Parts: sequence; C-alpha cells; structure tokens
Amino acid sequence: MLETLVAYSVIAGARAVTGMRSLWLGTTPIARQRIYYANHASHGDFVLLWASLPPALRKHARPVAGADYWGKGTLRRFLIDKVFKGVLIDRQRTDPSRNPLEPMFEALSAGDSLILFPEGTRNLDDEVKLLPFKSGIYHLSKAHPQVELVPVWIDNLKRVMPKGKVLPLPLLCTVSFGAPLTVGEDESKEAFLDRLSQALLELAPKEEI
Repeated sequence: MLETLVAYSVIAGARAVTGMRSLWLGTTPIARQRIYYANHASHGDFVLLWASLPPALRKHARPVAGADYWGKGTLRRFLIDKVFKGVLIDRQRTDPSRNPLEPMFEALSAGDSLILFPEGTRNLDDEVKLLPFKSGIYHLSKAHPQVELVPVWIDNLKRVMPKGKVLPLPLLCTVSFGAPLTVGEDESKEAFLDRLSQALLELAPKEEI
C-alpha cells in the first residue's frame, strides 16, 4: 500500500540524513504498552523517535500532534493519519466542552502506545535544556497507571535542522531510551513531573546539562 511505501521512505530518509543511533540504555525494545516522552527542539522530533523504534513497536506507537498543523492540507493529513497513525489534539480548544486529552485517553484505552512531548512546544532556547512539563502526562498516567513511561533524549536534531534552514546538515543524531517509570499511587502532580523531568535530563550528554 502507498502508506507502507511512504513509511519506509520516511524511515530511510531519517536514517540517511541523521545517521540515527538508537541507544536502549535503561530498558529493552519489548512489546509493551508505553508512553515514550521526549525533549522537543525540532519539528522532526517525533519522526526521528518513531523511526528509531523496531517495526513491531512502531506499529502500535502513535505520535501525539497538533490538529491545527497536521489537520490542514491533504498531504499532511495523509501522513499523520495513514503513515504515522497519529493522535491529533486540539491545542486551540475550539470546543471548550471537550477535554483536549480525550484522544490520548482513547488511544491508551485501545492498547496503543504514545509518543509525546510534555514540554508542549519546541524549546528553542539553548540555555534551557527542558521547559516545564505540562500536566497532561500526569493525568494520562493517573488514568492508566499500568502504562510505563519511557524517557527518550533526542540529541543533535536541532543542529541537523536549524531554524530558518531549508536543507538539513549531516550530523549524527542519537535517540537514548531510559528506564521506565510509573506514577506513584499517592504521588503529587508536582513531584511526578519533576521526577519525569529529571529522568529525561539524566539521558542528556553531560556537556548539555
């Protein structure tokens, strides 16, 4: 099918441009429902993380993306729906009565894994390694405490695709997977988000911290 051919092309292109390496440092790529959460510095982040997963895991890992961007245009809609099988969220809150997390709840209830970026937006500040996490990942974890959260640090992609540049620069990118976490039964939102943030920072190259 067309979407399969496009998916293979995206994966091959990501590997060719970035020299992508996947480092499973704190876990192994096993078939288990998970939320892969990562730092967010480039538009290509979710593509690289998605492409770095083994085929069996990639099949059920759905990137979370903004409907305001990916829902526009035939090509974008085809890519996010058919190739990436993404979960679109309404970042603009066009329907105030609808919980913007609902599509993610539905995906988890269906047994899918998620790829998401808890910072909520791209971090373009080289002096700040992580922006404060949004609370959505906490609510997802409380609703589905059996789902593991795996921190993933994406290194170098911002330099491969610098802001304002049309062509990528050939640099090695590393996708590092850390040890899974789960939410504590009585853990506060603040403590949980801080623990997730610290687990992610521990995967960053030391010179970046």
